[in-house]
Amino acid sequence: MLGTGTPNAEPDRSGPSVAIIVNGSAYLVDAGPGIVRRAAAAVKKGIVELQPQFLKREFITHLHSDHTVGLPDLIFTPWTLERTEPLELFGPPGLSSMVDNIEAAYNEDIDIRINGLEPANTTGYKVNAQEIEPGIVYTDSNVTVKAFPVHHGSWKYSYGYRFEMPDRVIVISGDCTPSEELIANAQDCDVLIHEVYSAVRFQERPQKWQRYHKDSHTSTIELGELAKKVRPKLLVLCHQLFWGATPEELVDEVRQVYDGKVISANDLDIF
Repeated sequence: MLGTGTPNAEPDRSGPSVAIIVNGSAYLVDAGPGIVRRAAAAVKKGIVELQPQFLKREFITHLHSDHTVGLPDLIFTPWTLERTEPLELFGPPGLSSMVDNIEAAYNEDIDIRINGLEPANTTGYKVNAQEIEPGIVYTDSNVTVKAFPVHHGSWKYSYGYRFEMPDRVIVISGDCTPSEELIANAQDCDVLIHEVYSAVRFQERPQKWQRYHKDSHTSTIELGELAKKVRPKLLVLCHQLFWGATPEELVDEVRQVYDGKVISANDLDIF
């Protein structure tokens, strides 16, 4: 878990990002702020596959800023640390425009690094951005990645991802409300990584925020009901909106309706 945070500026929780490691290869989902430095911290914990030069496959759930502010970091920082391969980037419509504008914003930096005294390569900053539709969006000898649509407020395009490996299936919800699409795509998974907010503390939120969160996110009770239908071997809570609740209280809320294994994740947790 490279980042478990939300738009709230919590110092102990970087922006949303998950790394799935398979046979020495890293596959990243979402690019919240702090992604490359969190990856460097994971390297210190022994996850050598997250060294900067290996950060080259990224899947974006949706284009909210808290899930994409780390994209310039992911594009340029590994390049300055000698990544030579372009970043392979997958996500919803609008992603290519975002990438084009990021490159335009950093045009002076690119020019100086290539044409100045720095010995920068000419390929590592480039991005192969692919705007995807639901279905299989990526496959190699390690993994098959399926995107599926989820509902997240006013966003026209928002995805969850199902990673299928020979020995494990991991599903990442993205930001969403409960849906039949998610339930169908999370069947038979070993790990379900799902966003959540406190149902108890939700009652204390202003009405305008209650309307937003109800249409954009999943409460602890809703997630417990969803998990009963999916029965993952492990349910991992992320992108937690605590609003003053403790991680233990958040887990207890889920357990009111779900008796499976539940963990509230912190940054740099490994599952």
